[in-house]
Amino acid sequence: MFNWFLYPLVEYDSVFNIFQYITFRAIYAAVTALLISYFAGPHIIRLLTRMKFGQSVREDGPSTHLSKQGTPTMGGLLMIISVVISTLLWQNFTSYYTWVLLFALLAFGALGFTDDYLKIKKRNSDGVSARIKSGGQIIISTILTFLLFMRSSEFYKVLKLDGPVEFGVQEISLIYIPMLKSLAVDLGWFYIPFGIILLVGTSNAANLTDGLDGLLTGLLIWAFGTFAIIAYVSGHSFFASYLHIPYIPEASELTVPIMAILGSCIGFLWYNSHPAEVFMGDTGSLSFGGVLGLLAMMLKRELLLIIIGGVFVMETLSVIIQVLYFRYPKKKYGEGRRVFLMAPLHHHYEQKGWAETKVVTRFWILGSLFSLIALSTLKIN
Repeated sequence: MFNWFLYPLVEYDSVFNIFQYITFRAIYAAVTALLISYFAGPHIIRLLTRMKFGQSVREDGPSTHLSKQGTPTMGGLLMIISVVISTLLWQNFTSYYTWVLLFALLAFGALGFTDDYLKIKKRNSDGVSARIKSGGQIIISTILTFLLFMRSSEFYKVLKLDGPVEFGVQEISLIYIPMLKSLAVDLGWFYIPFGIILLVGTSNAANLTDGLDGLLTGLLIWAFGTFAIIAYVSGHSFFASYLHIPYIPEASELTVPIMAILGSCIGFLWYNSHPAEVFMGDTGSLSFGGVLGLLAMMLKRELLLIIIGGVFVMETLSVIIQVLYFRYPKKKYGEGRRVFLMAPLHHHYEQKGWAETKVVTRFWILGSLFSLIALSTLKIN
């Protein structure tokens, strides 16, 4: 909005020229979202408390979590609101991908909100049924993947349409291999099911990771910070050429909403750190997890997401391994066995006697390590 209204005034005063710079708008998008989260936080927490929107703790979870019963949840609403307002204030309204990102944030957020609301209404940890929740994620992911595919020349060819393809020099269906920049696999129309699986997977992975005070919020800060750097260099022709990475003209504008998300996470962490005054709930975890997957697709970093979200991958694998390993001995011997003391992985370390803050801090350290490794691959040929 500022870019739209204030930049034209540059003909009267050169100071307004600053609104054309993405770095300026991205930084202040982060600051705006941070301030909204910080100052609106106490009001939202009081509102959630007054409406008795308290967290229902799993009965089969760690006993130390019983004290969290009743802590206000749905804090993801605060994060989403701050991101939307900040992005609308600082983005370039002509950016197609920014609008797609906001749609993803709101769509996954609405699904998470419904899940949180039903948990509160039922007064237990069971919200939307697994079938309906998965169905909702698949529908949203299908729409998002199709919206991205529409920008590729492949889509134009199928519809026999002429016109500029604005995505960049490469097809949306190409999958680039990290550290092997000259190697890319073209999935063609199979990219659509691939994209759906990716979006559903990242959304669920973030949801599984959201189990300790500040854990997911801190990891999101590292992940989105990494994507902010990737978005900026991918959308800058000089940097993209220097690093030998795909040049995506609209990618640099994505830096604005990404930084808004980063700012909202930092502001939210003020209230979400141990002991948490509010939880983000599925409203936040599903939405921001889905946006992570979407950014990986927009920036052609689908495989690199495995490294950027390394902790999310570990958490998800721990659940899959636990479930599969438990079922096999139970079917063969009539008694289930466990690999981990409890899944997801962060609960395993809690059961080993680690303090919650120690688990969170060490997982943050792992998240920072994965982010640094991911960024290093931009230069590795």
